[in-house]
Amino acid sequence: MSEDCSYNELYPLQVLDDSMEPEFPEKCVIVIEPSEVCATGAFVVAEAQGERWFRQYISEGESAKRLVALKSGYPDIPLKDGEFKIIGVIVQRNVGRKVKHYHPYIPNGIPPKPVGLA
Repeated sequence: MSEDCSYNELYPLQVLDDSMEPEFPEKCVIVIEPSEVCATGAFVVAEAQGERWFRQYISEGESAKRLVALKSGYPDIPLKDGEFKIIGVIVQRNVGRKVKHYHPYIPNGIPPKPVGLA
């Protein structure tokens, strides 16, 4: 008997609007890792207010969480505990043949600098 591991597999989606520009241009491809956890600053696909959103997750403590578009003019989406779910985290962006990787479990996606290396 084999177990189905497909829920852990990465999958691509195409960005259909300009709300996450300039980092994620319309029609670029994002690669999602299914996960319900991430660090603040991670780019995520989340369910909130009865919709699925591609936004940046910002947490400023237990009571101040929200989803934020990168392009101005799009409102923040406030998140209340028990009323939202992180579906997955963006681990890669493909624009044409240019690939960029993201680290969704490190705050703001920036890995720490190595210490003690000359």
